[in-house]
Amino acid sequence: MGDFRFRVLLRIILMGLTLALFIYMLGNENMILAAILTGIIIMLQLAELFRFVSQINRKLTRFLESVKYSDFISGFTADHKLGKSFKDLNLAFNEVLEAFRKARSEKEEHWQYLNTIVQQVRTGILSYDAEGNIQLINANARKFMNVPAIKKIHNLKESNPKLYQAIIETESGKSTLYKGSNELYLTVQATEIRIRGNDVRLITLQNIQPELQKQELEAWQNLTRVLRHEIMNSITPISSLTSTLKDVLAYDMQKKDGHYELKTEGAEDLREGLNTIENRSKGLIKFIDAYREYTSLPKPIMKSIRLKDFLEKVATLMKPDIKKHNINFSWSCTSEYLTLQGDEEMIEQVLINLLKNAVEALTETPNPTLELRGLYDESAVKIEVTDNGAGIIKEAIEKIFVPFYSTKRTGSGIGLSLSRQIMQMHNGSISVESEPDVRTVFTLRF
Repeated sequence: MGDFRFRVLLRIILMGLTLALFIYMLGNENMILAAILTGIIIMLQLAELFRFVSQINRKLTRFLESVKYSDFISGFTADHKLGKSFKDLNLAFNEVLEAFRKARSEKEEHWQYLNTIVQQVRTGILSYDAEGNIQLINANARKFMNVPAIKKIHNLKESNPKLYQAIIETESGKSTLYKGSNELYLTVQATEIRIRGNDVRLITLQNIQPELQKQELEAWQNLTRVLRHEIMNSITPISSLTSTLKDVLAYDMQKKDGHYELKTEGAEDLREGLNTIENRSKGLIKFIDAYREYTSLPKPIMKSIRLKDFLEKVATLMKPDIKKHNINFSWSCTSEYLTLQGDEEMIEQVLINLLKNAVEALTETPNPTLELRGLYDESAVKIEVTDNGAGIIKEAIEKIFVPFYSTKRTGSGIGLSLSRQIMQMHNGSISVESEPDVRTVFTLRF
């Protein structure tokens, strides 16, 4: 801008000299006419200076308005009328506007890209502010909400009050299950964020019904496979023995003097066969009872349970049986103040089942150890049952919670499946990690 300063300084010097000349002429009566002409020159100089400064102001004003209103199309002519410095100024203005234009173009491209993703994902997404004004909503969210268009989240209360209640009551960072039609089972998740000083609530709606149907089908297939296996194991020998005993009666029983006589050998075969049929029938009845137990669990009676006292009670109950097997048993709780909500008897049943399984797994283990531990970790109350027994092979870990699947010869196969069902009824979970002959940990999470 050195040229600009020079031009302004030159005009000021010339104007100063002209003013001095004008004042001098006013004092001389013979130079009145010249003074008038000099005054006119001064006016012209002022006008030219005003035009010069105004042109600069117009350029600056137009540049700032272009930035303010995002008008990055029009440019500035790189003229020489006001000197080289103004040509450079015009070029600088054009470069700045081009940078703004590119930034806006990239921003719009990113917006279009993100908007396309939001509209195409299978998850329903919507956001609304503190007044309930919806700021963002994609096609799947409208589909799940069964509304073609919606401006305020409160409008959903009229058309779908149940879903509206689920959305409003879902706490930030948590999720809620919503059951709609037969083909709609949504998980509603909420997140609260702050944008430009305003609180915005972001909601995601995920239809888990297809996945549930897939899991349900797999569960029924597994259950059916086990049921078929168990029933066939009982029915097949009964059917075969019945046919054999019928042949025994046909060949070894004879009619004599109005009554029937059975040979000693045939009678022994008949007695042995009937004992086998009785045992298999009892086994089948036991299996049916186990199935009935699995499918008819009572609803848990929830109450607050002090974890340390509860673990001490279970440990005291199981110590005599554990001591018989010479197992090094210990229990602990990381805090005296940990509590959980649940049905004490049902959770006790789960722990007793896990401890008994651990005792059986430690039968052939040298220096057997068993630990029962309560703790708070990852925002959840946990109970861990750890042993160093035979463990569970990788192929079996995925199946041990399937009803009637058992790795033990005498097991019914419902203990762990019942445990999982009980934990699900408590909105909790049961998981296992196992390294055979090293360490196996069953974890209850509440």
